This record gives sequence, structure tokens and C-alpha cells, in this order.
Amino acid sequence: MFERIVVAVDDSEVAERVLAATQELATLSGAEVWILHVVEREVSKFAASSAETTVDARALVDAAAQKLASAGVAAHGEVAHAVYGYAAREIINLALARDAGVIVMGSRGRGDLAGLLVGSTAHKVIHLSDRPVIVVR
Repeated sequence: MFERIVVAVDDSEVAERVLAATQELATLSGAEVWILHVVEREVSKFAASSAETTVDARALVDAAAQKLASAGVAAHGEVAHAVYGYAAREIINLALARDAGVIVMGSRGRGDLAGLLVGSTAHKVIHLSDRPVIVVR
């Protein structure tokens, strides 16, 4: 089925379901998994800022990788940085770099209108990706 999977994680409520779906998919297909968390920063003319640190992001990714590894899934963690609103680009770039067969990610369930107004990362990945995207709710 898939040899390589990229999964985008965050600290939302849906993250556990995203990891569970990824674990099941990887187990069924014997896939290797790359776990990605994108730290988004707001940029102004004075400085770039984020409420999240790289250390926090690394801890989130490492915990997810450990969870998958304990289930027998080969998992690697990566942290990327992007300007706010450009996380989708980083997710797609990692999928291309790792030649992933599928991208798995969560949706916060804002709906189409809110996603359009706020700029849903899942919507962007679905529309920009050249490979299948599984969105977990």
C-alpha cells in the first residue's frame, strides 16, 4: 500500500486520533513514518514571534515517535519552522523530500466557511498536494 507516510501533528484534541490512524495505516502497510510539527511564527517589521518554542515542538514530535515505535512502527520526528499561514507548504515539502505515498493530518473541524476565512492548513494541503491526504477529525 504505502512505503512511507508523513503525518503532521499538533497539540490539538484530534492529535491522538491522527496518531492512531497513522499507526493502523503503517502497521497494515509496513510503512515508515515521518512525524512533522510545524512551528508557525508571526512576523512583523520588528521581530518574529511564536508562543511555542522549538524545545516544546521537539518534545511533541519525540513523544509521538516513541508512541509509534512502541507499537512496532519505524518512526522519525522532524520540526519545521514557517511564517504563520505557511505550514501547508512545509508539510508538502517533507512529503516530497521523503517520497511519501500519503499525508495524514488532523482537522479542527472549523468547517468550509471558517476554513476559508481563517485559512485551514488541511484545506491547503488537500488542494496543493500531488498525493493522497487523509484528514482525521
